[in-house]
Amino acid sequence: MYAPERQAAISAVITAQGRAGVTDLAERFDVTTETIRRDLDLLERAGLLRRVHGGAVAPNRTSAVEAAVAQRTDLARQAKQRIAQAAFRYIPSDGRSAVLLDAGTSTGVLAELLADWRGERTDDVLSVITHSVTAATLLLHAPAVELHLLGGRVRRVTDAAVGPGTVEQISRLRPDVAVLGTNGISAAGLTTPDEGEAAVKTAIVRAARRVILLADATKFDEEALVLFAGLADIDVLVTDAAPPAPLARALADAEVEVVVA
Repeated sequence: MYAPERQAAISAVITAQGRAGVTDLAERFDVTTETIRRDLDLLERAGLLRRVHGGAVAPNRTSAVEAAVAQRTDLARQAKQRIAQAAFRYIPSDGRSAVLLDAGTSTGVLAELLADWRGERTDDVLSVITHSVTAATLLLHAPAVELHLLGGRVRRVTDAAVGPGTVEQISRLRPDVAVLGTNGISAAGLTTPDEGEAAVKTAIVRAARRVILLADATKFDEEALVLFAGLADIDVLVTDAAPPAPLARALADAEVEVVVA
């Protein structure tokens, strides 16, 4: 493929998906990451995309807009698989624990792994609580998972239940571990475009004894419209690349354990 053809294809991918990571694009087009970065620089100068840390986003992307789950499922898929596998190690292995699982594509990949969860004993069962219709579908027939689906108004963008009723249900819970996603992570904290989604995420953070955040490198230094938690509210960040220095310092100051998958 000639460079102009590849650059046109890259622009089409980012227009369709909303964003794309350098590593994923390099694998997709079988070129080096340096070549992809040069392509992205040219496309940005042409006004066809906007560069962000680790990749690029569509030029019309704003803090109040988010792509649907179906559009984001394949974005940074390999990175999310590595992240999910690393996060799986934080899931309790006994049959007396409960996990509260957020909606999102990274947590959805983890739900695929949880479907095969097995405890220390043959009769162990893991309680998984979620407001994600997608995650619930993946876990519905998991033999060692006791599934609890939270109710509420379902946002079609994320396939997640939201609203005051959802928040109230979460406020009565005290799970051992919560695993959540985010649209952006910066020194200011964790952000997402929708107020209803943010309220649910805040409730999840407040409810759990331990909070595990899954965020691939494309989320670094991104800020969406609504802040739902500070860095000090999370215990572990599982990601696919080392955060840039300013964010790394902020995470260290907040005493967040950073795991690079």
